[in-house]
Amino acid sequence: MAQRLPLQEIRDRTYKDRDAWWTVWLVDPVASRLVRLVAPYRWITPNRLTTAAFLLGLAAAACFALQDYPWLVAGAVLFHLSFVIDCMDGKVARLNGTGSVFGAWLDYVFDRLRVLVCTIALMAGQFQRTGDLTYLWVGGGVIFLDMFRYLNALQIGKVKDQMRAELSALQGEGGVRPAFVEETVQQQPVGAATADQLAAGERPVVDVYGDFRTRFGLFVRFRNALVRQRIRAHVVSGIEFQMAVFIIGPLTGFIIGSAVVAGGLVVAFELLLIYKLRAATRSFTRHLADAKSSAAAAALATQPAGIEADAVPV
Repeated sequence: MAQRLPLQEIRDRTYKDRDAWWTVWLVDPVASRLVRLVAPYRWITPNRLTTAAFLLGLAAAACFALQDYPWLVAGAVLFHLSFVIDCMDGKVARLNGTGSVFGAWLDYVFDRLRVLVCTIALMAGQFQRTGDLTYLWVGGGVIFLDMFRYLNALQIGKVKDQMRAELSALQGEGGVRPAFVEETVQQQPVGAATADQLAAGERPVVDVYGDFRTRFGLFVRFRNALVRQRIRAHVVSGIEFQMAVFIIGPLTGFIIGSAVVAGGLVVAFELLLIYKLRAATRSFTRHLADAKSSAAAAALATQPAGIEADAVPV
């Protein structure tokens, strides 16, 4: 008989530090128990779970295409099950150490294809049923916002990596990549970080979000309250957007309304992230200039007597 780990150990080893509230409240309690059942069977790989989730997504799309309310309910249920299994692949990968670069690519591509196919099936089906062109316009907006949300997240990640790389380059060859305050503490300070909050072992820590926290202290407190529940401050992300479009809309019958409201909230939170990134890059520029000045001063201090200051590279 396959040996199963305790549920709490699975939670500790597979849960993300922060996740979407839909995942934390409605998916993880189910997914963790399913992972406990399937993890001992090594033939149930992350890639197979990813593929199974995609196939369930196609089944949901087929139900949406049939247009009538009972089929919409079936499609919503299948879409949620698809998402639950999609969350299992990463958990199994972390638990068994079976993740791969190809698996990450497969998961991303299948997620985007699932949204595309389900959007076409749902909105085109309702257009065929009602003749209302609004469904087609909303469908185009759903596809655009889903792609923009995930591309924006990827680009923000690249900008953060570039900032770390430039700061570590100042330390010379073999320099340690610095961490940001947000990566070293769960409870963010309101305003500038203290010396204790800037401690991260051997890694230097840079506070590039101090300006943002000073201006939006109330939001930071709200964010900290969510983090205590393992919920990220990006309250309406791509996940909540998809659930509003493919679950809440079909179940309530307000397909257009759910998509429009959720889309507006996605735009608002993405603009907040962009503003936060803008503030961080400005702060980063100052930190970089200070670091260069410190490096130049250190170089001057270590030069032997008699060498002209103009000859010291900065």
